Amino acid sequence: MMIFRKAIPRRTFLRGLGTTLALPLLDGMVPAMAAQRDTAAKPVVRLSVVYIANGVIMDKWTPAIEGAGFELTPILEPLAPFRDRILVLSGLAHNSGRALQGENTGDHARAGATYLTGVHPRKTEGADTRAGISVDQIAARELGKHTQLASLELALDSSELLGQCEAGYTCAYMNTLCWRTPTTPIPMENRPRAVFERLFGDNDSTDPAVRLRQIRTDRSILDSVTQKVARLLTGLGPTDRAKLTEYLDAVRDVERHIQMAEEQSSRELPTLERPPGVPSTFIEHARLMIDLQVLAFQTDMTRVITFMTGREFGGRTYREIGIPDGHHSLTHHQYKQEKIDKVIRINIYHAKLLAYYLEKLQSTPDGDGSLLDHMVILYGSSLSDGNLHWHDNLPILLAGGGAGRIQGGRHLRYPQDTPMPNLLLTILDMLGVPVESLGDSTGKLDLLSV
Repeated sequence: MMIFRKAIPRRTFLRGLGTTLALPLLDGMVPAMAAQRDTAAKPVVRLSVVYIANGVIMDKWTPAIEGAGFELTPILEPLAPFRDRILVLSGLAHNSGRALQGENTGDHARAGATYLTGVHPRKTEGADTRAGISVDQIAARELGKHTQLASLELALDSSELLGQCEAGYTCAYMNTLCWRTPTTPIPMENRPRAVFERLFGDNDSTDPAVRLRQIRTDRSILDSVTQKVARLLTGLGPTDRAKLTEYLDAVRDVERHIQMAEEQSSRELPTLERPPGVPSTFIEHARLMIDLQVLAFQTDMTRVITFMTGREFGGRTYREIGIPDGHHSLTHHQYKQEKIDKVIRINIYHAKLLAYYLEKLQSTPDGDGSLLDHMVILYGSSLSDGNLHWHDNLPILLAGGGAGRIQGGRHLRYPQDTPMPNLLLTILDMLGVPVESLGDSTGKLDLLSV
């Protein structure tokens, strides 16, 4: 060990073809293990989470009858072309989102934190946040073995809100839905340019020749660095050799992703120039972010994407549809019909955006069908009545075919206060990532499969 420390100081970097790679801290760092060989079955099943904030006007969302004969309500009417591809679910609740003794506020913070975790978050205004691992990240751990990116976490609001957002709760609970660990919230990205560059590198378009040049450059950089690291293995003690070998395994995992990209570089991609900054209108921004998501799924760069169309407690205005009022303040309508009508218009506007997404997926070929055929799309909110901050009877639907695992065209009603995590467990089953429990789950839902 002493010989190693003399030969390689603690702060050692290897340089190769314009890049700098730091060695791991051999006395403490344990790098990620290499992913397993891609053995994904065909067709590939993908997960998309689309979140709407602040609840909906429930009597304009919930179908009057159960089963296949239900009529689309005003909020769901924009989804008429996809009626047979949606499954409306009633009766689900985030029981973990309700206030505990001493928690008189914080319903929006708890709504965001529980939606994909099912875990009641720690009340804090500081950095000691705690919730649970979110379902998207559970799926990404497995599905990410087969893609360049394990997951994408996207939003339309920036995550620049810091400090306290709702009395007693840090903004972290509202800025994201995704948690890598119970104490690690994942930032959401709202800049189309940043998403594009994450998918395709720092290029100006998806032109295959441009991408292949960048891929080959990245590959040669990696090769030059790994060769130098390999030479360091000679003479190391068993413990440090094992640690450095694990680190190399992680680097080799990056190489595997680049090899995948090389294989995909010959595929014909839809033309999409690198987008500029955040568009000025909600609909332009939202559609651009949706286009990027479809492209990411189409190229199989990832199989898991979470998309927040709005932040809980958010005051976005919708001037493009004639609503200059803040969304959150409108949901506290106090039963004034003028405000209720505006919230309904916003809810319908969001449903039209979902219809745009479904149309894009349906028109994109994938294997023996379309992307929509092979998607599990979770759409909804972690609050039902925004005026009263209700966490029960949530507005939830599934869309897509789930590669034959979802029979749409139905409205299913579950017993009151059925835990929402029961649905999350069922979704993980559809994705081939079964787990026994999640949050306050009590079992898996039935009647979701064909």
